[in-house]
Amino acid sequence: MIEVEVKGYADDEVFERVRERYRFVRREYHEDTYYQHPCRDFSKTDEALRIRIRRFNGHFEAFLTYKGPKMDSVSKTREEIEVPIEDPDKHAMILEALGFREVMTVEKVREKFYVEKGITITLDDVEGLGKFIEIEAMTESREKVPELVEKLRKILIELGVSKFERKSYLELLLEKGGS
Repeated sequence: MIEVEVKGYADDEVFERVRERYRFVRREYHEDTYYQHPCRDFSKTDEALRIRIRRFNGHFEAFLTYKGPKMDSVSKTREEIEVPIEDPDKHAMILEALGFREVMTVEKVREKFYVEKGITITLDDVEGLGKFIEIEAMTESREKVPELVEKLRKILIELGVSKFERKSYLELLLEKGGS
């Protein structure tokens, strides 16, 4: 599956426009722990491997996620393979036993909104970085990616987003000097 994602910097006004225009789904708390491959530098190959712990409405979910390199020069579109896991601590132990090294944990509060069938917006308040907005759609067709990217960018522009970002929160935090 291909995750077509466009991300931009946001402020309180952008957050309020989303809250007024779209249907609120839920508020989530994310802890995303990223891992470095023992033989391949993900920062050079533009890949990511993480364990996400997601908490919402008294529930707990965890996922192991691989993200491939970005597919274009405008968005954060990439192949994504995600599987649910029951015990994130044990999965982390397996990764570390195989030589993977923990890089950093990114924490954020996320509000999720329904835009239309197949499209969601998230408002993210990322610890150490601030406010962002992400809009995403999933597709199996590489041919549909440019059209979807343009559609998603247009929605963000209409919401008042003027500065876009292709880097992940992990990349931004590492650039900022996190470790």
